[in-house]
Amino acid sequence: MKISHWIAAFRLRTLFLSLSCIWAGLICAQNQGLTNWAVGGFTLLTALLLQILSNLANDYGDSIHGADHDGRKGPKRAVQSGNISKENMKTALILFAILSFVSGCILLFVSMPIIGMQATLILLAIGIASILAAIGYTNGKRPYGYMGLGDISVFIFFGFVSVMGAQYLQTNSISENALLLSISFGCLSVGVLNLNNMRDIPSDNSAGKNSIPVRLGLSNAKIYHYLLLLIAGFGLNLFIWNNHLPIYVTIGSSALVLLNLFLAWKAKEHLSFDPLLKWLSLSSFVIAFLIQLGL
Repeated sequence: MKISHWIAAFRLRTLFLSLSCIWAGLICAQNQGLTNWAVGGFTLLTALLLQILSNLANDYGDSIHGADHDGRKGPKRAVQSGNISKENMKTALILFAILSFVSGCILLFVSMPIIGMQATLILLAIGIASILAAIGYTNGKRPYGYMGLGDISVFIFFGFVSVMGAQYLQTNSISENALLLSISFGCLSVGVLNLNNMRDIPSDNSAGKNSIPVRLGLSNAKIYHYLLLLIAGFGLNLFIWNNHLPIYVTIGSSALVLLNLFLAWKAKEHLSFDPLLKWLSLSSFVIAFLIQLGL
C-alpha cells in the first residue's frame, strides 16, 4: 500500500474548500480587530482533519453501500479500486475521527478564556456532531446522504458552523458579516457537493442513493446549481459593499462566480462535471484571498 494511495484518498482538491470557509470566519474576526493565532491555527487544523475524515468515510461508506461500482463515472475511489482495503480504510477512518476530536478539544481549551465554559461545552457538542455528520453521510444503516440530506448538512457545517464558529472562537460574538459569509460560502460548498452528485447521477441512482440531483434530474439540478452560485455571489457582494472593499474584490469574486456558473451551464455529460469540483473549490479559496487582500 503506497502513500500516494492515501494522499489520493484524502482528496486534496476538497481541502481548499474547508480552508476557505474557516478563512472567511477568521476574516470576520480580523475585521473586528481581534486575532488569536493559536485559536486560528487549531481551527484550521481541526477543519482539515474533519474534511479528510469526511472524505475517508465517504470512500468507505460508498464502497459498502454499492455507490462505488464499475459503472461510476468519477475517479476511482481507494477502496473501489482495491488500492486500500476496507479494513485499512475503516482503521484510518477511526484514526482521523480521534485526531479530529483531540484537535477540537485542544482548540476549545485554548479558546476557553475567550468564550467561557458554557460556550465551550456547547461547541464541544457541536464538534462531536460534526464528527458524526462526517461519518454518517454514507455510513450506517440509514446514511443521510442516501436520503438527499447531504446538501443541508454541508450548508450548516461548512457555512454556519465553519464561518460563524471560526469568528466566535476568536471574538465571543457573531456579526452580520459572518452571517453573509456563512450563506455565501455555505452555498459554494453545497455547489461543490452538487457537482459531485450531478457527475454521479447514473451510479447513485442504480445504488439507491437519492441525492438532490437524482431526485431532480440533471436539467433541474443544473438550475439548482445556478441558484446556489447566484445566492453566493449576492451574499459576497453585500459583504464587500457593506465593508467598502476595493472594486477589484467585487470584480474578481463576481467573475469567479460567473465563470463557475458558465462552466456548469456548458457541461453536458455527467463526467464533464468532475473537473469543475476543483475549479469551484479553488475559486472559493481565491475569493477568500481577495477579501483578505481587500481588507
